[in-house]
Amino acid sequence: MPLCVYSLVLNYKSAHDQSLEPRYSRTSYLRTKVKSKGACVDFWRAEKRFRFWIRHTVKTQGFYWFVIVLVFFNTVCVAVEHYNQPPWLTDFLQYAEWGFLALFMMEMFIKMYALGPRIYFESAFNRFDCVVISGSIFEVIWQSLKSGSFGLSVLRALRLLRIFKVTKYWSSLRNLVISLLNSMRSIISLLFLLFLFILIFALLGMQLFGGQFNFPDGTPATNFNTFPIALLTVFQILTGEDWNEVMYQGIQSQVLFGNYTLLNVFLAIAVDNLANAQELTAAEEEQEEEDKEKQQMELEKEMEALHGPDGPKLDVTSPSPSHPHGKKGRKHEEEKKEEEEIVGPKPMLPYSSMFILSPTNSIRRAAHWVVNLRYFDFFIMVVISLSSITLAAEDPVVEESTRNDILNIFDHVFTSVFAVEMVLKILDLGVILHPGSYLREFWNIMDAVVVICAGVSIGFDLTGSSAGSNLSTIKSLRVLRVLRPLKTIKRVPKLKAVFDCVVNSLKNVINILIVYILFQFIFAVIAVQLFNGKFFYCNDESKFTSAECKGYYFVYDSSDQLPRAEKRVWQKQSFHYDNVMAAMLTLFAVQTGEGWPQVLQNSMAATYENTGPIQNFRIEMSIFYIVYFIVFPFFFVNIFVALIIITFQEQGEAELQDGEIDKNQKSCIDFTIQARPLERYMPKERNSVKYKIWRIVVSTPFEYFIMILIVCNTLLLMMKLS
Repeated sequence: MPLCVYSLVLNYKSAHDQSLEPRYSRTSYLRTKVKSKGACVDFWRAEKRFRFWIRHTVKTQGFYWFVIVLVFFNTVCVAVEHYNQPPWLTDFLQYAEWGFLALFMMEMFIKMYALGPRIYFESAFNRFDCVVISGSIFEVIWQSLKSGSFGLSVLRALRLLRIFKVTKYWSSLRNLVISLLNSMRSIISLLFLLFLFILIFALLGMQLFGGQFNFPDGTPATNFNTFPIALLTVFQILTGEDWNEVMYQGIQSQVLFGNYTLLNVFLAIAVDNLANAQELTAAEEEQEEEDKEKQQMELEKEMEALHGPDGPKLDVTSPSPSHPHGKKGRKHEEEKKEEEEIVGPKPMLPYSSMFILSPTNSIRRAAHWVVNLRYFDFFIMVVISLSSITLAAEDPVVEESTRNDILNIFDHVFTSVFAVEMVLKILDLGVILHPGSYLREFWNIMDAVVVICAGVSIGFDLTGSSAGSNLSTIKSLRVLRVLRPLKTIKRVPKLKAVFDCVVNSLKNVINILIVYILFQFIFAVIAVQLFNGKFFYCNDESKFTSAECKGYYFVYDSSDQLPRAEKRVWQKQSFHYDNVMAAMLTLFAVQTGEGWPQVLQNSMAATYENTGPIQNFRIEMSIFYIVYFIVFPFFFVNIFVALIIITFQEQGEAELQDGEIDKNQKSCIDFTIQARPLERYMPKERNSVKYKIWRIVVSTPFEYFIMILIVCNTLLLMMKLS
């Protein structure tokens, strides 16, 4: 492009500059001008084709997975960082970070060139990439100039969020993520209410207990002497961990409101989000089925039009009509048909068992007759119950006791019965190759594992082999027999509904578990960036380095006793963040809420690498734990509880599918019945003073004015010293 423009400008100046001798005639100038314009047009066309090719390449699946692989390797490089790592690894990670940064910058510029800035920044993932890359560039420049991190290194871990792009090809996970993102508005409102709640009680605590926690033996870490510590104290009480240690009886009402009322709003939001996600997935699946049916119908019409009315009729099967209640209704009908088919004697499978026993074989027919006896399953359940009783009656302390010897005899008998049952079913059903065979059912696989392991253990015990003691641990698999009574739950509808709810919840929990582990890993990487090598301490609190923590020091247990000498030891906290695995374990302990305030105090007291703690050295580190608590204990844990609720709701909705109305119609009827008209007070006479005062009170500026007064009053309370 610069060459063609330069040629036009040069030719134009040469033809019109009166001070210079004309180099071209008017005809030659016009000819050159046309050629230059043609060159420019060709250039722009080539550039447009090149940009189109780049845009097409950027949107291909290969380019997408190339970026995902880069994100994966970049995440691995960030995750392998740990305390006391060798210098070569530090150098390698630094160069690798520069290399990945260059590749991500190249990806960003290529996408901007191909898509254009406007289309590029319409994507939330692209905006996120741009922010992270810009922060990384700023940090690299800062490290080069100031030889120290600006603290933005934690943003590198957030690049792993880009892997959520894979949800484009995973509908259920995509709908879950979309629903969670759409609920951010409700969550932000709830977080604002939560923060306001904490702020109010922190100020109240400062008024009531400010300066009253200064005991003769010292001031505890949780107090109300300053506003930041008061906020953390109230937040700790909100989590329910050791609240009775820092609160008087008068603050108990706060725990009841915060822990049992406000935080359950997270559960309500989680239930709503999961319901939306599952409804989106179900709707997409039904839409796919309807599209397939429409395509099949269109194909039939096209074939009929192609052959004409006199042509041969086409071996094309019309799709089954869709159920008025969708996929769930069809599934419910299929389950009912299966239950109806169970009634009565089961026919023998039309396959040869183990390639040698045909359906007419007398041995197989005898085995089929025994297995399908009316009381055969009941007899097996009785044996399972007796076997479970013998397992509970064993003496785990004295293995060679007389009681255990007697129980071993019974165990041999029970194992023989189960072995006979397995053999009979294999003779009847076959092993695994054809449909309906023995090992194609989960319960039969479990039975076979238990029987084989028990048989191996009994064989070694009878032969007296030394390997028998090494294989004695497989006896613990016998406890799986107590699960076999679950096979009868289909005969108890309510128990079957509970079991189906548990199984379906386990299926649905996989998607949430993926998101949960990913966020847990991200927080662990961030924690390593912030706290690795900073959780060391000396048992002598006056020493802050490993070099100083030498020798002995005196410990005064009480004023009336002589001091005792104790050796100084430089050690690490039980929970630390020196590597990603240790960080994930520490964060899991924090998530359970048990003893997490001590981890919080250790984090706020952390100073520098290989340096001892100083109480409340960096209070701002508490923000990390507040965010973590909001994401995990307050939200993700409630997500798992919400799964159970949603599944039970679906089980209840299945009963409505046989009726004349569905869930939405029933909800509309309930809303109509319970609806009440809205009422609003308003003075009748518009010219009265009362009406004018009412207009001022209900106006938006008046509400803002009152809000400003509340904020100013709150600031005054915050600046008051205890």
